[in-house]
Amino acid sequence: MNKFLMSAKVAVASAALATGLSHGVEAQEYDWPRLMVIATPGTSTGSFASTNGWGPIFQQETGTTVRIVPEDSELMRNRRLTEREDVAIASVSAAEMASQTEGVGGYASARAIPQRILWHHNDTPWGFVVAGDSEIKSLEDIGKGGVRVTEGVFSPAIVSVVTEALPGFIGLTPEEAQEQIEYVPASSYGENCRSVVEGKSDVAYCSPISSVLSEMEGAPGSIRWLPMDPANKEGWSRFLNFRGMTIPSTISMGVKTANGVDSMTSNFVYAVPVTADVDFAYNMAKWLHQSYDAYKGTHALASRMSVELFRSYLNANPIPVHEGTVKYLREIGQWSDEDDAWNSAAIKQMDAWVEARQAGMKAAMEQGIEINFENEEFLNLMAEHTKDLQPFRSRL
Repeated sequence: MNKFLMSAKVAVASAALATGLSHGVEAQEYDWPRLMVIATPGTSTGSFASTNGWGPIFQQETGTTVRIVPEDSELMRNRRLTEREDVAIASVSAAEMASQTEGVGGYASARAIPQRILWHHNDTPWGFVVAGDSEIKSLEDIGKGGVRVTEGVFSPAIVSVVTEALPGFIGLTPEEAQEQIEYVPASSYGENCRSVVEGKSDVAYCSPISSVLSEMEGAPGSIRWLPMDPANKEGWSRFLNFRGMTIPSTISMGVKTANGVDSMTSNFVYAVPVTADVDFAYNMAKWLHQSYDAYKGTHALASRMSVELFRSYLNANPIPVHEGTVKYLREIGQWSDEDDAWNSAAIKQMDAWVEARQAGMKAAMEQGIEINFENEEFLNLMAEHTKDLQPFRSRL
């Protein structure tokens, strides 16, 4: 078990007697650690705020002292979880977990250590928005040519979506898109989204939970969202070639105009190292499920931690789930033999990436090549070791 788990044999039943609580979760016979450290993104994020919502309730019900540590550096948060093991759980986007495993960017020179999903944390919906009176009724209309699409040059991720993933969904190559679509640059997120109600562009890629979308929804003519048909498997497959960890889903939060529209989400999960104790993961999953009603109102994003939403997310998730979580989900009828099949495949895929990257680093040391993500010779060596591996991408 990780160093953060300072065992004090604090029984849940004892905590219940000490606090006078009668919540059902206290009946479980598990000796919680004295201290549990959870790492999240920085203090200005919803992940930090929502974890601070359920943390105190967990502390009260179990007797465990909870420390929530904000860590803006994705690389350091990952290292503290997997290498230093001085945190128990980390809040991280599933896309970031894939990058950590595959050694993308700055992770190229980080130690390759496997992780597992403990529970679903939150999700951010995204979609393509147009003015309410726009003649564009579907994404396919964009492929007819003469359509202006906002290119948020402030964000490489948004640039990739509109110049590569979106064209892929409607059957265009990035090169064809450059010829048929007029891209309108925007220097900020607000400018990016407002462009469609200001008449500067026809289509923008935005999140319906952003405050600027409420402003746009109240503008003359309001706004509409272009649906992404979940039955369009070929289109989604091409989209995922560029945005592999996006989850096709129906928008259920944010501005009213977006609710019920088939689109996509970017999901955050709570991750644990592969070495996390099975009983610990099992009981954490059990608590997060059984105490949901007690903490769901502490923050808007805490309401995204229901077992139902987690189950829905698992239908497309490609990242391995921890054995303890699997054990609990199976007990409550939320895990099947089919889930075993894809989870086993996900474990093999993660293990293959870890083994290949570890072999690449060993070869670099033997050859005297500097292990640095900015060293092209090192990156070429790692690419050679991982060339036959498939990147993680959402299951359709």
